[in-house]
Amino acid sequence: MATQKKPVITILTAPGDPQPEGLHALRSRVEIRHAWDEKTLKNTLPGTSVLLVTDFRTEALEAAWHCADELRWIHATSAGVDALMFPALVSSKVMVTNARGIFDRTIAEYVLCTILMFAKDFPASLRFQSAHRWQHRDTERAEGKHVLVVGAGSIGRQIARLTKAIGMNPHGIARSARPQDADFVAVHANDQLHEQLGKADYVVIAAPLTPQTEGLFDSVAFAAMRKEARLINIGRGPIVKTDDLIAALEQGQIAGAALDVFEEEPLPADHPLWDRENVIMTAHMAGDFIGWRRALVDQFLQNFDRWHQNKEVFNRVDKGLGYAAKG
Repeated sequence: MATQKKPVITILTAPGDPQPEGLHALRSRVEIRHAWDEKTLKNTLPGTSVLLVTDFRTEALEAAWHCADELRWIHATSAGVDALMFPALVSSKVMVTNARGIFDRTIAEYVLCTILMFAKDFPASLRFQSAHRWQHRDTERAEGKHVLVVGAGSIGRQIARLTKAIGMNPHGIARSARPQDADFVAVHANDQLHEQLGKADYVVIAAPLTPQTEGLFDSVAFAAMRKEARLINIGRGPIVKTDDLIAALEQGQIAGAALDVFEEEPLPADHPLWDRENVIMTAHMAGDFIGWRRALVDQFLQNFDRWHQNKEVFNRVDKGLGYAAKG
């Protein structure tokens, strides 16, 4: 009897990054290959059944797509899959899954932290501490404030739960309205965004990057926000037009911003956002907790077992929408 051919898994990492740890459990069952750019992917992709993508910015797959002769499944170790949504893949029969669920809670903790930092004026406190200056002042209450979460998916839902837990009023924006929701006060349809922006004290971007959301926060959106409002972006950088945000901050159209993602990453050292006292910035790390890399591998291994047994996989991405619409 002929020996059944092992399925081939190719891991596509960023250049210089090692293969993720924990995949050794599969080595007796599969052939594992490693690619890190267009050239190596073109060499490893022929015969590959499963592609594990750890580089969420990659452009290599689109360039090497014509070499994907046996590809059946792509798994992205990120919640966002915008780099993978090129036309040839979208129109193909290749299944795409993502890392939905891994980062939800820690991203929500980050959002809650930035809200409380703004409310309690911690950016100023840290500056005063650095200057050895004792400066008493009154600060705001978070309780009772209105939070608008743009993107009411799994991450948005966790944000709603944590903000509601401290007495805030979370509203959501999604494809369709949900007047009754267990975690949100209400979820409003996309076409109500600008109306709802005018009611929010904190606006949180938790949406994926799609053709519909790219540049969504522009001068018109900032003009619709309250002057006392703060923007928090933990989604994707290109959802916000950076120049329009800077103008809104300079003109006092909004009170501040907390940014974990940017149109250009890494952010250049001479970028004007660095020096703004009403801006909190981090280096695309809102969801990254100690142990997150292994958690991503464990999630993939669970899904691989399901795929290998011809069972329904979880976190399947709707390629027409550009994200996993269901858990």
